[in-house]
Amino acid sequence: MRKNLAVSYSAAMRARLSDIAQQADVSEATVSRVLNDRPGVAPETRQAVLTALDVLGYERPARLRKRSAGLVGLVVPELDNPIFPAFAQIIESALAPTGFTPVLCTQTPGGVREDEYVEMLLDRQVSGIVFVSGLHADTAADHDRYRTLLARPLPIVMINGYAPGIPAPFVSCDDREAAELAVSHLVALGHRRIGLITGPDRFVPVQRKVSGYKAAMGRLAGIGEDELADLTELSLFGVEGGEVAAGRLIERGATGIVCGSDLMALGAIRAARQRGLSVPADLSVVGYDDSPLMAFTDPPLTTMRQPVAAMAVAAVRAMVDEINGHGAPHSEYLFRPELVVRGSTAVARPDALAGPGRQRPAPPALPVPA
Repeated sequence: MRKNLAVSYSAAMRARLSDIAQQADVSEATVSRVLNDRPGVAPETRQAVLTALDVLGYERPARLRKRSAGLVGLVVPELDNPIFPAFAQIIESALAPTGFTPVLCTQTPGGVREDEYVEMLLDRQVSGIVFVSGLHADTAADHDRYRTLLARPLPIVMINGYAPGIPAPFVSCDDREAAELAVSHLVALGHRRIGLITGPDRFVPVQRKVSGYKAAMGRLAGIGEDELADLTELSLFGVEGGEVAAGRLIERGATGIVCGSDLMALGAIRAARQRGLSVPADLSVVGYDDSPLMAFTDPPLTTMRQPVAAMAVAAVRAMVDEINGHGAPHSEYLFRPELVVRGSTAVARPDALAGPGRQRPAPPALPVPA
C-alpha cells in the first residue's frame, strides 16, 4: 500500500513538473533546480519558472515566496461596468512584480463611499492609493480630500479624470479625440444626423467628449450649435440611461449615435430594436471603452478602445516611483484611443428619413395585375 502511494505521489509530481516546464519552455530538470532553490539557473529563467507556477495556480515553496513590499489601495467604481474589473486586474498584475499587494475597494450605489474606503486603507497603513474614475473626475466634488492625503504625505495616482491644482500623476484616455474619431467614422459612412449620449456634464471625461463631439460635428458635418443641442443627450451611465437617451435621439431623426460607454451603446441598440429599427442597417452605434465581450454582442460593437493595459501599467509605474521617492511628473498623461470597427456601424441608408419619429421604411407596393 505504501509503495502504491509512493508511486502515485511520484507520478503526480512528474506531471506537475512537466506542466510547469512546458509553460516556462524549459526542461523539467531546470524546474526542479528552481523549486529546490539550487544555483546554476539564469535569473530570467528562474523568473520564467516562478511565473509559470503562478499562472498554473501552483503555490510557491515557502523559501521562494516574495515578501510583500507593502500595500497599495485601489479604489474603483461599481464592477457592473466591465471596464473597471479590467483596470483592476491589470493593475494587480502590474503591481505583482514590484512586490506590492493591492487592496481592492469597489463602490456600489448606497454602499461604502470613497472617503470611507480611504479611511479604511489608511488604517491598514497602505503605501499609496490609486483612484479609478473617482471623485477627482467630478468637478462638483471637493478636491481638498486629495490635498489632505498628499500632505500626510501619501502618494496617490488618478486614472481617468483631471483636477487642476492637485500635485499628483494623472493617467487618462484622450476623451476629446475619442469623440472626434467616432464622429469622423460615422461621417465617412455618410451620416450627418449624428447624436451623442453620455453621462452627467459635471464629470471631466464627459465634458471632454462633448467638446470633441461638437468640434468634429462642426468641422466635418457643418452642424451648428443650435442643431447640436438637439442631438446631445446627457443621461445616467449604464444600459438604461443609454436606452432612454437613444430613444429621444431616434425620434429626432438621428441615423448614428456616439455613446459615452459600451453599456450605453447596448442600451441604444435596445432602443432601436424596440422601435422596429435594425442596427446597423437603420441606425449606426459607436461605443466607448471596448470592454471585454463587446466583440461578441449582437451585432459586435464598433467602439473606441481605451488602452487599458498601457494606462494601468503607467499608473503603477508612477505609483511605485512616488513610493520610492523618485517623484513621477505631476501632470496628466493622455493616452490615444483606438477606433475598433465591428458590426454596429454601416453606410447610411440613402432613403433614411431625417424627420422626427423615424421608423423603418415601408416596403414598396407590389404591382396589381390588370
